[in-house]
Amino acid sequence: MNDDFDRTILDDVDHRPWPLPTTPWVMTQSWHDLLFAHWPVDRGDIEAKVPREFPIDEFGGQAWIGIVPFRLTNVAPRGLPSLPWVSAFPELNVRTYVRVAGKPGVYFFSLDAGSVAAVGAARTLLNLPYYHASMTVNEGGTPIEYASERTAGGNAGFRATYQPNGTPGAAATGSLEYFLTERYCLYNLDHRGRPYRLDIHHRPWLLRGAQASIAFNSMANANGFTLPDSDPLLHFVRRQDMVAWVPELLDH
Repeated sequence: MNDDFDRTILDDVDHRPWPLPTTPWVMTQSWHDLLFAHWPVDRGDIEAKVPREFPIDEFGGQAWIGIVPFRLTNVAPRGLPSLPWVSAFPELNVRTYVRVAGKPGVYFFSLDAGSVAAVGAARTLLNLPYYHASMTVNEGGTPIEYASERTAGGNAGFRATYQPNGTPGAAATGSLEYFLTERYCLYNLDHRGRPYRLDIHHRPWLLRGAQASIAFNSMANANGFTLPDSDPLLHFVRRQDMVAWVPELLDH
């Protein structure tokens, strides 16, 4: 684990909607320069693309699609050091929100990453829809200049320039911002078609407003749906350290 990883995040748990898992966590990640771009969509537009085991979660009677570019460091199994050439890379995910047995989580339509090793590991171990992409991002710059083009698997690209606007703060419980970001697990099907939950932990998101110029975005189309013409709801986060657990199979 790199020296800059915040090892104290596990001491901060009062904000969690459910307790930490009792088993040991298995992986660290640090997320940097995140842009949350969200659009409201009709539930029916995406429901057919989400496994029936994961009911769509709505806010104000609408489902939501998120496109989130960022970069990672400190990607490493517990007890092993992170290595610059395999533990740091950009990522771009397309996601919606689901709720199983009262636990709100994230469902990923796709995850593009600039690391062949990360793509292979995530597909093999977690059956997540990862794709390799050619990606560039200026680390820690203002504004952030981000570009991604999938290397195989269809026209899936994203180019944007974005920057924070305003001061950081935690989302109020019950707000739309809380609904979109304060989620401590992901849901997916394993290679045998069995639903699982993968728990994560981090501190509350310190959200800022954001300004973004999205020059190109075919990520929704690549996943079989169309975004509305409205401007996205934008938030920026400079950094978030997290740990993750082994997936847990769900009863179904």
